[in-house]
Amino acid sequence: MKEITKIVVPLDLGDHTRKLVDFALYIAEKLGAHISFIHVVEFYAPAYLMASPSLEEFNLEQVEKTTDMMAGLIENNKEKYSNISGIVNQGETVESIVKFAEEEQAGLLIIGTHGSKGLERILLGSVARRVVKRVHCPSLLMNPYK
Repeated sequence: MKEITKIVVPLDLGDHTRKLVDFALYIAEKLGAHISFIHVVEFYAPAYLMASPSLEEFNLEQVEKTTDMMAGLIENNKEKYSNISGIVNQGETVESIVKFAEEEQAGLLIIGTHGSKGLERILLGSVARRVVKRVHCPSLLMNPYK
């Protein structure tokens, strides 16, 4: 079995990000692996609306905001574990995560799951489930809500 030297951790930068980050840092420290955090911004562009300056401005603000959040997250955790980096990508979430994990040659992907059930899962699907089905490396699901 290949040694795990790189871990990719997708983040939604929501309320429970702290629990997922702490868990990933714990695992990375045990393995002596580098962590690459990733957040993906999906641009808001409904098919029936023409692109407008305000919509483009909103999308760019989202990228700037999440880039600042990611930089803060990295800075706040460097003392706990220095072998970390973070990136904000733009595009379709699942595709971006899978591509990034492959480019990073990740040995492990740690991803949070919300445990959606019923209608929510049917309508939205599970990003974690779709990523785990497509990613090239072993995956570890973590439910930060528990």
